[in-house]
Amino acid sequence: MLRLDRDALICDMAETYGIYDLGSLPARKVAVLASGLRDDSRIKMKASGVNAPPEILLMAQAVDSLNLLVWMQTKDGHKNRNRPESVLERIVKGGDGKKHYQGLAFETAEAFERALASFTEGS
Repeated sequence: MLRLDRDALICDMAETYGIYDLGSLPARKVAVLASGLRDDSRIKMKASGVNAPPEILLMAQAVDSLNLLVWMQTKDGHKNRNRPESVLERIVKGGDGKKHYQGLAFETAEAFERALASFTEGS
């Protein structure tokens, strides 16, 4: 996470835990605390490639579903023409039109350690 965006991680750690100097803590403790950050923290959103908090994504999905239901009742919907554009897709894809990588997340430090071991076994 430090390599991804040091400033975002520092801001999140300061906001959540009141920690302003990450260098004063052992790396393992920083990793554990970072894994405990909210899903809508700056660094987790950046790592997952999402540019909106989860509640915004859920609302966009609800809007898309409602738009689709209404559209299906129209003449265009019956003929499968002029389908409404997805609000959620525009949020997730961002301005570049490409779907962003959905990064890895771990519930516990042990889960992270297991995943790390499986990646490093072959090297």
